[in-house]
Parts: sequence; C-alpha cells; structure tokens
Amino acid sequence: MENIQVFLIVIVKCLSMTVIFMEGKSSIIENNIAALIHSHHRLNVMSLNQYKAPLHKALQLSEDFFDTLDSTPVGSMKSHEELLSLWDQKLPETGMDPEQILIDMDKAARPGLHLSQSGRFFSWVIGGSYPTGVAADWLTSAWDQNAGMFTVAPAASIAEEIAGKWLKQILNLPVDASFAFVTGCQMAHFTCLAAARNHLFHQAGWDIEAKGFYGAPRIRVICGDQKHSTINRAMRMLGFGTDILTDVPSDEYGRINVALFEKEFMKEPDVPTLVLLQAGDLNTGVYDDFNAIIPLAHKFNAWVHVDGAFGLWASASKHLSHLTKGIETADSWATDGHKWLNVPYDCGYALTAHPEAHYRSMSQQASYVFEDQTARDSMYWNPEFSRRARGFATYAVIKELGTQGIEELVDRTCAHARSIVEQAGKLPHTEIVAMPVINQGLIRFLDPKGNSEKDHAAYTEKVIHEINESGEAFFQPVTFKGKRCMRVSVSGWRTSDEDVRRTVAAIREAVSGE
Repeated sequence: MENIQVFLIVIVKCLSMTVIFMEGKSSIIENNIAALIHSHHRLNVMSLNQYKAPLHKALQLSEDFFDTLDSTPVGSMKSHEELLSLWDQKLPETGMDPEQILIDMDKAARPGLHLSQSGRFFSWVIGGSYPTGVAADWLTSAWDQNAGMFTVAPAASIAEEIAGKWLKQILNLPVDASFAFVTGCQMAHFTCLAAARNHLFHQAGWDIEAKGFYGAPRIRVICGDQKHSTINRAMRMLGFGTDILTDVPSDEYGRINVALFEKEFMKEPDVPTLVLLQAGDLNTGVYDDFNAIIPLAHKFNAWVHVDGAFGLWASASKHLSHLTKGIETADSWATDGHKWLNVPYDCGYALTAHPEAHYRSMSQQASYVFEDQTARDSMYWNPEFSRRARGFATYAVIKELGTQGIEELVDRTCAHARSIVEQAGKLPHTEIVAMPVINQGLIRFLDPKGNSEKDHAAYTEKVIHEINESGEAFFQPVTFKGKRCMRVSVSGWRTSDEDVRRTVAAIREAVSGE
C-alpha cells in the first residue's frame, strides 16, 4: 500500500512538472522526485514513531524527576542569567529529533525548578500532583479535547459534569449551585464576581451586559483589609476598579472585625452591595465569621462572595468543618484544585448559588454555536471559549482518594503544619506569630544583635535564605501586620513525618549558625 501511495504521488508530481521537462530541465524533476520520495518515506516512519518515542522519553524523564525528589534541593537558587544560559535561544531553521529536544529541555529546566512536588516545599499554597492526576493530565493532552461544548468534546463535558457534582458534595455546597472549571482562583473570582455584577445590576433594573457601566446605578463593595490581591485584579478586569473597595479592619489574625463591618454596611444598607469574605487567610488560615456577616448582608439583598482558594477544603474534614459553618449560605465561592486537592496546574473552580446570573454573565451566541438542550456546555459558564479539559484530572484524583482520602489529606497536612511551627517555635531567636488554624502558620526570627523591626526583618530573611540554600526545605518571607515573617504552608500530599523532621533540622541549623 505504501509503494502505491508513493507511485501515485510521483505520477502527480511528474505531470505537474511536464512544462519544465519540455524546457529541457529534467534534472530538476529527478531531484524533486528524489526529495519527494525521501520526504514521504520520512513522514511514514515518523507516523509510526512520532508519538511513541517522545512519550516514552517523557515518561522516563518524569520518573527520574520523581525518583530524585528527596535527594534534590527543594528550591532553585540560580540567577536569571545562569538559567537563561542553559537554554538554546537560537530560533531553529530546521527541526530536530523529538527525543533529543525533551532531553535538552529536561537538562535545561531542572536547575530552574522549584520542587513543589517535594514533601518539603512550603513557600506558597501549592500542592503537588497525585500520580493519577498527572497520568490523567497526560491523557488529557493526548486526547486534546476542546472542552468548550458537549458537541465538540462529549467525554470532557461528561467528566466535568460529574466532577462538578462531586465537588459540591465534598465542599458541602448547594446541590443546585452552578459551577465552572477555570485556570485558578484568579479566574474563579472573575467568574463569580461577573455573576455577582450581573445579579446586582439586574436587581437594580440595569442590563450591565448590554449597556455596560456608562450611566449605571452605583454599587459598593465591602471587604476585609487582608483580602488576596487576586480580588483587586478581578475588580479591575470587571471594570469596577479598585477604588470601589471599602476595606474593613481585621483583627490580629486577619479576620474581618464584625462590629466594624456592620457599622460600615449600615451606612448605606439600601445601596446594591457586594461583600467579599475569606475562608482561610493566606497567612494565618483564619476564617471570617460567616454566621454573623452573611445573614446581615442578605437581609439587604447583598451578594456575598467567599474566597476559599484553599480554606474551602476544610469542609471536607469532620475535624475542621466547623470553621466553614454557614459558608453554604453565601452566593458564590472560589477555590482551587491545584492547591489542596493536589491536581496538576491549572485548575480552579467557580461556584454560584445563582445559576441564572452566572449564565447571563457568561453565555454568548454565535451562528456556528448550537447550545445542547440536554448536555452541559461549559462555555456558557466559563470566561474561556476554547479551553483545556480540566475535568479529567479532577475526576481522576477524586476517584483515587474518595471522600475519606480527601479528608485524610486535609487533616494530615494541617497536622504537619502545626508540628513544624510548634517545633520551630521552641528554637532560639524564634517567635510564633500565628499558630496554624489549618495548614498555614507564621514564624519569625529575632535578631540577637538588634531590637528594631527592621533588624528582625533582615534577620528573618537571612535565616530563610540559609534554609533555602541548604536545599532541605523551601520557604518564602511575607509581611503580616507590619512584621516580616516566614510563612509555613503545607498542602502537598507527599509531606511526611520525615519531611517535618528534616525541615525542623534545617531551621535549627540556620538559626544556630548565627
């Protein structure tokens, strides 16, 4: 069959070159035919190997990466210039062997990787990825589905529909809540707040989707002073701007002061209002008082949005679910899968208690788009039109863990966070700023030769640098309530008792090395 194909291609090419032949340029034909046959043969060989060989090499390199996690420095300490020099920056004129490309990429990338998959990575709220999640993500890439519509990607739509239902059960949210799989909590905020914007303007008799903000009635936004920066970006992207935000002072741990919130809210109770609350402060892990704030807001028809990037997962634990009591009465919730659920990046979830407002804010029609009347078309709930099929990895990880496994993951990582902070807090020159409520804690290091906040801040950064340079663990500094601290964030499934021991030993060495 292959020979017949080559023969037919050669015949067609020869016919197309008749004029040239008549002009006495037969050598051109000969060269062209030879090149064509060689090219066709190469394509046929590639058709057999172009998938298998690179995938096998990727598997080999990935296995080596995972096998060396415990013996490789957790954080990259290389400079930008050093890392840039490792990559071939010349734009290639001709292609090269796929396997060699992967080998070269792996060699160049490894020195610049923070090992967020490690059990001793505590810098940001980044979970590792469960093996089943990684494998499902590979399959997602292999299947290459555009998950915007059921008719375009039926299996992707079904997997997302099931995973979305499971998420609502795990997080104890209303069964009829709408949802969207997005890139992360930034876009989850954007999606939820777009629905909130639609809802509030709709109540005020204004079609924000058609008319925009010009001439629109006034809306106010009330939040705590410890809100995450993604809230600010979402407000900018939605056209509200950041000046609209009214910050209510928080207590020493970052919770909104309820009395001050009520005072601020009652200044203009009849103005359409958006209230932003936190489930799990980024630094201390504390929760706003949902049972006190949400009923007041709803009394005056305000929309309450909850930033639960990681803290919403406390609902999955019998030991911690009291922290989220009342959260189910809010109007929208944003959380991540690539944090505490430990699915691969990028994966976030936006959920709302008002599907009609959610739909109005995101739906868009086109002449070539036909909404399925029975299946779920995610493009009507998502800010993206074309997008990755994120539901597969979420489905796989939930199947791997089950509700018991998710609860155990949450409880275990919280216990490890407390253990690190407790043990480190007993070391010389160390102060516990915030004991973990869940999986986030703060400690700082006091300069034995200085007394000012500036001295302690510099000393804290010095100790963190020495810990990171040892390769045993990886932390980042953060400023909380005017104090420079080391944040302890534990959300990766690999963290073990041995990882805690090694981490505390590294902190002890950095402090005693003074």
